[in-house]
Amino acid sequence: MTNLFFSIAFDGIAYGMLLFTITIGLSITMGVMNFVNLAHGAFAMGGGYLLVTLSNDLGIPFPLSLALIALTFLVIGAFLEIVLFRRFYGASPLLQVLLTIGIVFISISAATYAFGPLSAAIDTPAYLQGRFTLGDMSFPIYRTMVIGFGLGLALVLWFVLDRTLIGAKVRAAVSNRAMAENIGINVPVLFSVLFGVGAALAAVGGALSIEIFGLSPTYALDYLVLVLLVVIVGGMGSIRGAFAASLLIGVIDNAGKFLLPHSGAFLIYLVAFAVLFWRPSGLFSTVEH
Repeated sequence: MTNLFFSIAFDGIAYGMLLFTITIGLSITMGVMNFVNLAHGAFAMGGGYLLVTLSNDLGIPFPLSLALIALTFLVIGAFLEIVLFRRFYGASPLLQVLLTIGIVFISISAATYAFGPLSAAIDTPAYLQGRFTLGDMSFPIYRTMVIGFGLGLALVLWFVLDRTLIGAKVRAAVSNRAMAENIGINVPVLFSVLFGVGAALAAVGGALSIEIFGLSPTYALDYLVLVLLVVIVGGMGSIRGAFAASLLIGVIDNAGKFLLPHSGAFLIYLVAFAVLFWRPSGLFSTVEH
């Protein structure tokens, strides 16, 4: 019984680390730029299909494929921020929602046309398959890698945003954009980079999630609610909040679906309701209301 609950918790943590990788960019985008980007899941789906193309079709090694995906969507995200999304920063939230949900449906149609309506899979490298034993416990190698990646990402983001000059510039732009621009910070370029990084992380998360979530043309919609739950429960703009909410939702959702298959999916909504009733701004929101 102990091994069963440990396995459920371990899989839930891996699930949560994937949610964190996909979601952290959206949390920063909504918290820093005050932009409701429901198309964020389309970046994750795009990363998944790009991995299928690079790894399966072209035979590019898995780590190099992930690096190319990150670079590709860094450029795509920054480009879209400059030519499209920047124009809507001052628009109403409703207009932002309509714009970005429209992009989601366009991406679904494009993915269906290019890859077909069926689910896609990847050829996982042999060194990421199987399990390894530590003491009396057995761990799946791929999910262990996902957890390690998520933890490393959280540490890197915390260090960059809290302990470097770039992070100080981001915090200054969030606190007072006009003042930040007056002291020489190029806020538009900063926002473009942040948007690009968020898109890159979502794409890498989407690529890593194929083995656990699966991949289909409706991916961007299928996980939209979970992504938004992480942002709202964690608090917009907060790395700690996104990390804590991802773990909370990942473990509870995985446990609920395993232990209560007929009703467990509703547990995350009950937890979200309880958290928001206690803290309406989320666990660690950086946005003042």
